[in-house]
Amino acid sequence: MRYRIAWITGTALALSACASGPNYKAPPTATLGVPAAYSQGGNAPVDQAALATWWTRLNDPALTGLIDQAVASNLDIAQAQARLRQARESLRQADASFLPQLTGSGSGGRNYNSRGGGTRVVDGNVVPTGDGKWSGSYSLGANASWQIDLFGELSRSAEAARADLAASGYDLANVRMTIIAELVANYVQARQAQEQLRIARETQAVQRDNFDITRWRLQAGLVSSLDEQQARAQLAQTNATIPQLEASLRGSLNRIAVLTGQAPGEATRALETAAPIPIATSDIATGIPADTLRQRPDVRSAERALAAATARIGVAQAQLYPSLGISGNIGTNATAIKGLFDLITGSVFANVAQVIFDGGRLASQVRSQKAATDAAFAAYKQSVLLALEDVENAMAALNSARLRAAEFRTAFDASSNAAILARSQYQAGLIDFQTLSTSENTLLNARNSLAAAQADEVLAIAQLYNALGGGWQNMDTRPNEQ
Repeated sequence: MRYRIAWITGTALALSACASGPNYKAPPTATLGVPAAYSQGGNAPVDQAALATWWTRLNDPALTGLIDQAVASNLDIAQAQARLRQARESLRQADASFLPQLTGSGSGGRNYNSRGGGTRVVDGNVVPTGDGKWSGSYSLGANASWQIDLFGELSRSAEAARADLAASGYDLANVRMTIIAELVANYVQARQAQEQLRIARETQAVQRDNFDITRWRLQAGLVSSLDEQQARAQLAQTNATIPQLEASLRGSLNRIAVLTGQAPGEATRALETAAPIPIATSDIATGIPADTLRQRPDVRSAERALAAATARIGVAQAQLYPSLGISGNIGTNATAIKGLFDLITGSVFANVAQVIFDGGRLASQVRSQKAATDAAFAAYKQSVLLALEDVENAMAALNSARLRAAEFRTAFDASSNAAILARSQYQAGLIDFQTLSTSENTLLNARNSLAAAQADEVLAIAQLYNALGGGWQNMDTRPNEQ
């Protein structure tokens, strides 16, 4: 018997080495249409340390603290971590399918046998009248079953589960990367709103002085009431911008609170104190497109999803072929506990099953999985192209923001000088109020535009680092690509 079992097992293990379906190979970059270099910028290699904690280059301790809190408490990240744990357990379940399944059972009880056969009623209860005998019945048993991976169904399932686990790890990394970029964007927008509020209030004070001057000049008979009404309208328009800026600031602060896993309100009270817009760094090395694809977790997740879909073709194909299982049992029974092991019986069976007719269902499942793999390849290629698009767009946005910031600095200096001259000339009665109003509105627009351009530069840097795949490289647990 033991030789038969060894022969069955050895044959099954030899056959299980032949896994059904294609063996996965990552598509080459040429197939994905990846260029050798970006159309903008140089090919200097990316500083991996700077990429991992790129926000620290903005030199803003408050922002760094918020990001640390978001990484620890953000609920989107918590959900992605839970999905990663689910994927890890799915892999453990797939690996467990390779092992025999063993179950045990036991029972015990007392049986009564009446030899007389008669009964009578005593105190309302029916009791036997004949001579009766009690006997015991006890049993122990164990059953084992083992599904042999004859054509690789189990191994391909485990391969798919490993790829799913890696994809879930990269999904977690992508969520973390996205949350960091969103937090930086809202922080910069909050500081921009505070800067624009400061500009609006300073402008408000100047325009209030202008309104007072026009009223004094009107009372002195030097100007008509037109100047007074124009000054009044100008002041009212500036007053109207302040509530809108305050609402924008509150919206950014509320979003920051939620991103850090807290309720809006008290959580961001410290941020209500105005602070300058973070200063953007000068140069950012973008590397080459192939580097970006290795750095982007969403691209790597899509590649692992393609690997999982390819493995599932083998799972579907293996179901077209015979399945082999080995089962066995061992047991004993006795009328007394002490005699349970006097006689032990057991058996071993091998069973083979093959689908003869199913109306084409299994073959259709293979074709369906091949179609799913084609879709996964298309999704992978699209994620690659979108990643390259993100980098190109971010570089263009950064260059645009820097050029605009330089021009707005010139515009601010010129309009500031013009506004000073116009104000002194109006007080001297050399120009009308319309000329003064135009000069001060130009200054206001220049100040707001410069603040917006400074914020846009930082936002473009955040966009570029996010496009390059920065912000997850220092995670405590990196996803496994086995």
